[in-house]
Amino acid sequence: MKISRRTILAAGAALATMTAAGPAFAASEYTLRIHTLVKSPHPYNDMAEAMKAEIEEASDGRVEVRIFDSGQLGQDPAVIGEMAFGTIDIMISTTSNAVQQIPEFGIFTMPYLFGGMDEALAAVGPGTDVHAHFEQVYADRGVGMKLLALGGSGTRNMSTKSVPIEGPADLAGLKMRTPPSPMDSKTWAAFDMLPVTVAWGELYAAMQTGVAEAMESSLPGYTGSKLYEVAPNLALTEHTVQLNHTSISEITWNKLPEDLQQIVEEAAISANIYGVEQAKGYDAALVETLQTDHGVTVTRPDKQAFMEVLAPLQVELAESLDLATEYALLKQ
Repeated sequence: MKISRRTILAAGAALATMTAAGPAFAASEYTLRIHTLVKSPHPYNDMAEAMKAEIEEASDGRVEVRIFDSGQLGQDPAVIGEMAFGTIDIMISTTSNAVQQIPEFGIFTMPYLFGGMDEALAAVGPGTDVHAHFEQVYADRGVGMKLLALGGSGTRNMSTKSVPIEGPADLAGLKMRTPPSPMDSKTWAAFDMLPVTVAWGELYAAMQTGVAEAMESSLPGYTGSKLYEVAPNLALTEHTVQLNHTSISEITWNKLPEDLQQIVEEAAISANIYGVEQAKGYDAALVETLQTDHGVTVTRPDKQAFMEVLAPLQVELAESLDLATEYALLKQ
């Protein structure tokens, strides 16, 4: 077979490029794949980028980090299963999507548990009793993951297909999308709503077709997934601070030498602090963008009215869902 001069020159140029980048490429001993479920702009993707930058720099290129956002590697329940086999290395996601494997995470969807994101981070951050508790929960549950960090990534708010929400009475009878979380189902049933479980990746279609008529989410999630197109009425209920977990496959963790384990863990902790600051900025800016650019109707209901419905249920919910230990830790 005759090889053209053009082909030879192209191959030579490619080889020269690889050679120029050779030391960094050759030094890469490990590749870590990070999963997020969301589209940018979103704190999770910002956190993933921050982790990538810190890990690659601190490891002097020994570790290469690849980010797969927007659910490219699957929905969270399937990803958690892959993590147990070490085929996916790290995930950054909301705790509510992991309650099937880690039921104790259900406590974090309790409405009005925290006064804000700073308060949430102080309660669940590294070195806290809550973080230590969930490290042990991971081990006891045998989920095949190690918890690196917990953090906050925005407030969660209500949005609906056709009814602007001014107060609790407006919720009665609406089909409310929930993740697979008993806490969410019981919470919204207290407002006489009809809970329906829908995966995040299927939510747009569910709202569009009327399978669900109401939903709640973070503002970045609502915006990034264009849910304002099918749920254009946004009520700033700020009923929960969205808690996220950064977790690593135990198989992956055990493959890493101690110095790289420390680098990865420190990067996760730093990324979660960064994520809180990013989330604050997103929440403030996105409300204005949603109104001006996308025609979203924004209401600001009196949160106290929602709290009055839910406050008497907090202890009851925690006990009925076997989350009294977690509730007590967060309230101590």
